[in-house]
Amino acid sequence: MAEIVEIIEDEEHRFRSPVAIEGLPDIGLVGTIAASHIVEQFNLKEIAHLESEEFPPIMVLHKGVLRDPVRIYGNENLLVLTSEIPLPIATIQPAARVLSKWFQEKGVRLEISLSGIPVQDRVNIQTPKVYSVANSSESRDLLKKSGVEVMEEGFVAGIYALILKELTKIRLPAVALLSQAFLKYPDPGASASVIQSLNKVAGISIDVKTLLEKGDEIRVKARDLMKQAQGTISDMQKPVEQTIPIMYR
Repeated sequence: MAEIVEIIEDEEHRFRSPVAIEGLPDIGLVGTIAASHIVEQFNLKEIAHLESEEFPPIMVLHKGVLRDPVRIYGNENLLVLTSEIPLPIATIQPAARVLSKWFQEKGVRLEISLSGIPVQDRVNIQTPKVYSVANSSESRDLLKKSGVEVMEEGFVAGIYALILKELTKIRLPAVALLSQAFLKYPDPGASASVIQSLNKVAGISIDVKTLLEKGDEIRVKARDLMKQAQGTISDMQKPVEQTIPIMYR
């Protein structure tokens, strides 16, 4: 049975056991802002996009060129999934399955999802704390070795939870890094914290100085996407009113 979501590659690419990073619209747009920053820092090129008849009829324009809203960037060592629209509810589980199989085919050695945990007193937190979730004892040991606090009890929800589940089935190590964040507002500060933890886990170096410096600009540009994501988070059974997305980087 064909999935309702498919990944379309622009051309064939070669990879060398890459790390895959997922940052889709969710709490505080933490993962989305972080993923966009990573793409910019490494000057990654678009290598694929996701398509589905269930996606809203939206294309985005960047530098006068049409782009699909759900894209994968990368090089031979790194893959980054990001989106300028919240994924419709009907596509979340199929997308998790398709992405997991694609990651396996590309020889991904570790998948890392970036997201947020809402906290009521976020305004009083100068440096958001980052928690982590592992899908296996192997990935849990990696998190502990990296010094990132591991959640021992609780539950997780959203596409990153389903990706963790699907990757568990194929025994591909995966983790989620979750930063304390505003529920209803874009949170570049939380994105910076989650990137710093990502640096430790993945053994890479991503500077967050410019991300913090552009915090106010990012919050303004991302507010429409945040409204859409908030609609998905607060009521998973209702369709999200789609508006033309705004690039947040």
